Amino acid sequence: MPSAVRALRGATTLDDDEKSHLTERVQALVAEMLERNGITKPDLISILFTATSDVHSKFPATAARELGLGDVPLMCAQELDIAGGAARCIRVLMHFTTDRSPQELHHVYLEGARSLRDDLPE
Repeated sequence: MPSAVRALRGATTLDDDEKSHLTERVQALVAEMLERNGITKPDLISILFTATSDVHSKFPATAARELGLGDVPLMCAQELDIAGGAARCIRVLMHFTTDRSPQELHHVYLEGARSLRDDLPE
Protein backbone atom coordinates (compact mmCIF):
# COMPACT_ATOMS: atom_id res chain seq x y z
CA MET A 1 0.00 0.00 0.00
CA PRO A 2 1.43 3.44 -0.90
CA SER A 3 1.97 6.02 1.81
CA ALA A 4 -1.23 7.78 2.87
CA VAL A 5 -2.25 10.54 5.25
CA ARG A 6 -3.92 9.13 8.37
CA ALA A 7 -5.16 10.57 11.66
CA LEU A 8 -5.13 9.21 15.19
CA ARG A 9 -7.20 10.26 18.17
CA GLY A 10 -6.09 10.25 21.75
CA ALA A 11 -6.98 11.79 25.09
CA THR A 12 -5.91 11.96 28.70
CA THR A 13 -7.10 13.67 31.85
CA LEU A 14 -5.35 15.62 34.58
CA ASP A 15 -5.70 15.01 38.30
CA ASP A 16 -4.71 18.64 38.90
CA ASP A 17 -4.25 21.63 36.59
CA GLU A 18 -0.55 22.04 37.32
CA LYS A 19 2.25 22.66 34.79
CA SER A 20 4.48 19.68 35.54
CA HIS A 21 1.52 17.30 35.80
CA LEU A 22 0.13 18.50 32.45
CA THR A 23 3.55 18.09 30.87
CA GLU A 24 3.86 14.54 32.20
CA ARG A 25 0.41 13.48 31.01
CA VAL A 26 0.63 15.10 27.56
CA GLN A 27 4.09 13.71 26.91
CA ALA A 28 2.99 10.24 28.03
CA LEU A 29 -0.02 10.40 25.69
CA VAL A 30 1.92 11.63 22.65
CA ALA A 31 4.74 9.13 23.25
CA GLU A 32 2.24 6.26 23.56
CA MET A 33 0.46 7.32 20.36
CA LEU A 34 3.77 7.36 18.47
CA GLU A 35 5.09 4.11 19.95
CA ARG A 36 1.89 2.09 19.69
CA ASN A 37 1.54 3.03 16.02
CA GLY A 38 5.18 2.95 14.89
CA ILE A 39 5.13 6.65 13.98
CA THR A 40 8.41 8.53 13.78
CA LYS A 41 8.93 12.27 13.89
CA PRO A 42 9.46 12.55 10.08
CA ASP A 43 6.03 10.88 9.59
CA LEU A 44 4.21 13.65 11.48
CA ILE A 45 2.27 16.31 9.58
CA SER A 46 0.59 18.16 12.46
CA ILE A 47 -0.97 17.72 15.88
CA LEU A 48 -4.09 19.49 17.18
CA PHE A 49 -4.65 19.61 20.93
CA THR A 50 -7.89 20.62 22.61
CA ALA A 51 -8.35 21.17 26.33
CA THR A 52 -11.45 21.61 28.42
CA SER A 53 -12.13 25.07 29.83
CA ASP A 54 -10.76 24.08 33.26
CA VAL A 55 -7.18 23.67 31.95
CA HIS A 56 -5.20 26.90 32.45
CA SER A 57 -1.69 25.98 33.61
CA LYS A 58 0.05 25.39 30.28
CA PHE A 59 -0.54 24.91 26.56
CA PRO A 60 -0.50 21.18 25.73
CA ALA A 61 1.49 22.01 22.58
CA THR A 62 4.25 23.43 24.77
CA ALA A 63 4.57 20.04 26.49
CA ALA A 64 4.81 18.34 23.07
CA ARG A 65 7.50 20.80 21.94
CA GLU A 66 9.46 19.90 25.08
CA LEU A 67 9.26 16.27 23.91
CA GLY A 68 11.26 17.29 20.81
CA LEU A 69 8.39 18.09 18.43
CA GLY A 70 9.18 21.79 18.05
CA ASP A 71 9.41 21.62 14.26
CA VAL A 72 6.05 19.82 13.89
CA PRO A 73 3.07 22.18 13.41
CA LEU A 74 1.18 22.11 16.74
CA MET A 75 -2.02 23.93 17.64
CA CYS A 76 -4.19 24.25 20.73
CA ALA A 77 -7.89 25.01 20.97
CA GLN A 78 -10.52 24.95 23.68
CA GLU A 79 -12.88 21.99 23.80
CA LEU A 80 -16.62 22.64 23.89
CA ASP A 81 -17.88 23.18 27.43
CA ILE A 82 -20.58 20.49 27.52
CA ALA A 83 -22.47 19.76 30.75
CA GLY A 84 -21.36 16.40 32.12
CA GLY A 85 -18.24 16.28 29.94
CA ALA A 86 -14.91 14.97 31.19
CA ALA A 87 -13.09 17.41 33.49
CA ARG A 88 -9.49 18.52 32.91
CA CYS A 89 -9.39 16.59 29.63
CA ILE A 90 -6.87 17.03 26.82
CA ARG A 91 -7.65 15.54 23.44
CA VAL A 92 -5.28 15.02 20.51
CA LEU A 93 -5.77 14.68 16.75
CA MET A 94 -2.48 13.61 15.16
CA HIS A 95 -1.98 13.68 11.36
CA PHE A 96 0.82 11.61 9.81
CA THR A 97 1.89 9.60 6.78
CA THR A 98 2.07 5.82 6.87
CA ASP A 99 1.81 2.70 4.76
CA ARG A 100 -0.47 1.12 7.38
CA SER A 101 -4.21 0.77 6.88
CA PRO A 102 -6.65 2.52 9.23
CA GLN A 103 -7.56 -0.89 10.71
CA GLU A 104 -3.94 -1.37 11.85
CA LEU A 105 -3.84 1.88 13.83
CA HIS A 106 -4.50 2.21 17.55
CA HIS A 107 -6.15 5.26 19.10
CA VAL A 108 -4.88 5.94 22.63
CA TYR A 109 -7.02 6.97 25.62
CA LEU A 110 -5.25 7.19 28.98
CA GLU A 111 -6.19 7.89 32.58
CA GLY A 112 -9.81 9.09 33.02
CA ALA A 113 -10.17 9.50 29.26
CA ARG A 114 -10.39 5.71 28.80
CA SER A 115 -14.12 5.97 29.47
CA LEU A 116 -14.54 8.31 26.50
CA ARG A 117 -14.03 5.47 24.05
CA ASP A 118 -14.91 2.18 25.67
CA ASP A 119 -15.65 0.79 22.20
CA LEU A 120 -11.92 0.65 21.35
CA PRO A 121 -9.69 -2.33 22.18
CA GLU A 122 -7.08 -1.72 24.90
